[in-house]
This record gives sequence, structure tokens and C-alpha cells, in this order.
Amino acid sequence: MLPVTSRCRPSVAHLGLVAAALAGTISVPGCKAITGASSKAPASLVVVEGASQSGQVGRDLATPIVLRVLDSAGDGVHGVTVTLAVSAGGGIVTPSSDTTDASGQFTAKWTLGPTAVAQQIMAATPGVLSVPINATGLLPTQIVLVQGDNQTAKSGSALSNSIIVRVVSGANIPMQGVTVGFQVTAGGGGMSPATVLTNALGEASTKWTLGSVGANAASVTSGSLTAITLSATGTP
Repeated sequence: MLPVTSRCRPSVAHLGLVAAALAGTISVPGCKAITGASSKAPASLVVVEGASQSGQVGRDLATPIVLRVLDSAGDGVHGVTVTLAVSAGGGIVTPSSDTTDASGQFTAKWTLGPTAVAQQIMAATPGVLSVPINATGLLPTQIVLVQGDNQTAKSGSALSNSIIVRVVSGANIPMQGVTVGFQVTAGGGGMSPATVLTNALGEASTKWTLGSVGANAASVTSGSLTAITLSATGTP
């Protein structure tokens, strides 16, 4: 029941009206209008977007995680604390906790863990069931040659075309920021640069300067992936 001030002392008949005021604003004769507070309790937590994504391990998912706290009528609840905790995969969620906005929503960035395929976070808010959100971490699985094999150049000269390779996942998705190594294995000469991080296309490139006349060879490596062997011919 709303408190009765000393300036408003209703009769017994008025007490029923005071109780009714809890549902809204009502005027009690001889008193000022009484305003009832409308409190909306959280009833559910739902994922608006960002669930079931796939993304490169160790990097941010393309779509933010957006959650919404709803009351029993399906309306958003403002000012409710939502907490996100990583439950599998070892990633990071930013922010890990905050309050919902005017529409009852909470938005966070999910950076996947560095090695796991199965990744998960749990979303929680007081008084309602927690919600699991899953993602699939994509790992580098293959080095693909883009260009530069089987070229010919004068001994001691650089090949006309750069050596370009691409690192991809099993779904042929480019892997960014992966270390690729280039090394001459026969004929002398050199590769510059010898170590490159893949770009947004998953590509790494280098220039190959041949050594001796005849057969020259090089290898391209990246972690535990199967290496690529390159060939070139040096002319007098």
C-alpha cells in the first residue's frame, strides 16, 4: 500500500481507492493524485542476434551478441543486469556484464578462444533461466598456392611474379593474421621477407631471388600445416 502523508488522511472508504492506485494513477477525494509505480519483473532472456556463428579462432565474431530481457508480457525490461561468462573455448566477452538499455537489450563483443572448435558463453540475468550461446571456431587447415610456382629467371635475379599463398580453414575461409614462413631449400638465393602474416584475404606474399643456374626450390610453411614445395629455374 502506498504511504499516506500527513496532508492526506483518507477515510476508510478512501483506503480501497488507495489500494487501487497501485495499478496506476487515481485521485482520492480531498487528496492529491496518487501515482502507482509500475514495476516490470524479468521473465525471460532471449538472444536477438549473434547465435550459432562461425569465425576464426582468436578473433572477434562478425556479428555482436545481442540479448534482450523481457517481462511476462513480452516487453523489454530496462536497467536489468546481464552477465556473460565463457563456458567453453577460452574466449573473451566484452563487456562481460552491463545493464539493459531502454528497449531491454544488452550488446557484447565475443572474441573466440585461440584453439577450440566448440565455443560457448552463458548469458544470465537474476530470476530467469540462463541461456547458452554457441559458436564454431575455425582453424587453419591448408596452405593454398595462389601464384609463383615454376617460373624462370636469370641466376641471381628476382622472379617476375611474387610468390603468393593463402591460408584457409576447412570451409575454405581465409585465415587472417596467420604466420607463414618462406625458405629456400635448393639452389641458394633467398626469399624476402622470410616471414609474413596473412592479410584479410588470408594471403601472404614474398619475392624470390634465385641462386644458381638450374633447379631452385623453396618451401612454404605455417605451423603444423602441410608445407608447399615451389620450383624455379635459373638461367645463365
